[in-house]
Amino acid sequence: MEACREESQVKLLGWRRSPYVTRVRIALALKGIDYEFILEDSENKSQLLLQSNPIHKKVPVFFHNGKTLSESTIILEYIEEAWETKAPNLMPKHPYDRALARFWAAFVDDKLLPSVWGLLKWQGEEQQKAVKESLANFSLLEEALRTSSCSGKAYFGGDEIGLVDIALGGPLVHIKNLEKVINIVLVDPVKLPLLSAWMARFSETDELKRILPDPADVFEYLSAKRAKVMSTLPGI
Repeated sequence: MEACREESQVKLLGWRRSPYVTRVRIALALKGIDYEFILEDSENKSQLLLQSNPIHKKVPVFFHNGKTLSESTIILEYIEEAWETKAPNLMPKHPYDRALARFWAAFVDDKLLPSVWGLLKWQGEEQQKAVKESLANFSLLEEALRTSSCSGKAYFGGDEIGLVDIALGGPLVHIKNLEKVINIVLVDPVKLPLLSAWMARFSETDELKRILPDPADVFEYLSAKRAKVMSTLPGI
């Protein structure tokens, strides 16, 4: 797999604020893989984006030796397999543990994030419903930290950051700032001590500080989206 080690052939198309692009940047940073970051215009999609991801027309798009991939978790698994000799390992070695990692990464995308993003869209009873669902999903992650094979470890991946950590860590800045925008605590340190500690630990990881989106920029972005939604609601 010598071609996979030609890091000069690695490119990533995206914008810095995207939590899904952030996931890929985290994996590349942890693996120590050099790459070209091509900034996409979030308002006007480029021809490169439309041509390289014609189905979803979304970032991130990952380029390696002339081939393209989209969907952040798929890209994460590709990076792990293509650079499997580079530490750290993003996936566990045991097949069962690998399956669990995929399950919880899918849980973040399919259950947690839809409920969290929904908090921006609703007001009143609908928002309370989204809050309840979000809190339940965060509680499930707390329980996963408490009872899974990573129990007592620093990360979902054990002693090192792994697939699930990256899946949740990519949107971490957005989650924190969403709490401020809607004035609701989603991860209470008293009720969810393990998850709260994980969030602090992940945010303070030296390799990731320069990669995670600027909190002020994310806050401004989410505030604008919330204001736009509120302006369309009846009676607002």
